[in-house]
Amino acid sequence: MADSSSKGVTLFSPYKMGRFNLSHRIVLAPLTRCRAHKEIPQPAMVKYYSQRSTPGGLLISEGTSPSDTSVGYPRVPGIYTDEQVEAWKKVVDAVHAKGAIIFCQLWHVGRASHQVYQPGGGSPISSTNNPISNRWKVSMPDGSQETYPQPRRLETHEIPQIVEQYRRAALNAVRAGFDGIEIHAAHGYLIDQFLKDGINDRTDEYGGSLANRCKFLIQIVQAVVEAIGADRVAVRISPDIDLHDATDSDPLGLGLAVIDRLNKLQYNVGSKLAYLHVTQPRIAAEFNGRSAESDQDREAQFMRTLREAYQGTFMASGGFTREIGMEAVASGDADLVSYGRYFISNPDLVLRFKLNAPLNKYIRETFYTDDPVVGYTDYPFLDRESVKEDELSPF
Repeated sequence: MADSSSKGVTLFSPYKMGRFNLSHRIVLAPLTRCRAHKEIPQPAMVKYYSQRSTPGGLLISEGTSPSDTSVGYPRVPGIYTDEQVEAWKKVVDAVHAKGAIIFCQLWHVGRASHQVYQPGGGSPISSTNNPISNRWKVSMPDGSQETYPQPRRLETHEIPQIVEQYRRAALNAVRAGFDGIEIHAAHGYLIDQFLKDGINDRTDEYGGSLANRCKFLIQIVQAVVEAIGADRVAVRISPDIDLHDATDSDPLGLGLAVIDRLNKLQYNVGSKLAYLHVTQPRIAAEFNGRSAESDQDREAQFMRTLREAYQGTFMASGGFTREIGMEAVASGDADLVSYGRYFISNPDLVLRFKLNAPLNKYIRETFYTDDPVVGYTDYPFLDRESVKEDELSPF
């Protein structure tokens, strides 16, 4: 629910997120960067996350695979083997050394994959047998783009196995030192493929009604909460975003149904989740040929309705500038705001926002390359000679 005491709040106001005391409200969004090797985090990732860490700041890792069937992009990290866990420890330790907090995003892409990424060259799994349309392309290991293949609909008896994979991955994340995990239930990936009626055509207990379509997500949340505690668990949703053909006939109804079930889960376990992370519809505009400004009023009301319904910390993301983020927290429309592309090119984004300093421009062509430096850790920091000492440590 919106906090009526938000008057005077800015992006630089402290915030208590359950057990975590945040010094500001600017969050590193989960960003796929494709710098892992054979699903193992590399030394460059240690530097990348450390660069973007601030005392009391919150970071969310790039999407991380909870199992060997969950991969759909080249060079993404996993967290389902001991070797992966050990490699993540170095990243987490570097973040903690800066006094920051880091959550691991657990990400199963479902049908947004290709046989080349699947064990034994099998078909990607999903809620359906229908493939993603030709409007979207899958990125191959060699950098080429291909059509998404036909997925395999999960049998009802297989679904508890996927839930268990999330539970084990959450435990592995805690073992690696992560402060918590974010369950990626957005953007047309596996959980969203169950939530959205534009994809889910099942006739079993996981399809049809809203209650049935929400069941998979809630089972995962429940299992992870029981494993590591509610205050270490977050959920990301995007009910009104069409990525990978993820449409729904009633986006607001879907969002409110998910929130109602999360609220009840929190009540039943006697503890709040860490946060609910919602992506604004505007982020999909560039993919669908619309102006990001075209539906601004409707989108603002959509987000506000979800924010009012959720009983806990509400994080918003998707196309935020410094000014829009300041407005969101000042109005109470969000407690926290996550930033993606600006953080890619500005490792000291928090300080730049604090000083209202110019931002480095991001280079989209280097977002997903395998170079451990160029476009990854080589974006410049503010010139310290031109910044006063007390401004360098604003928190």
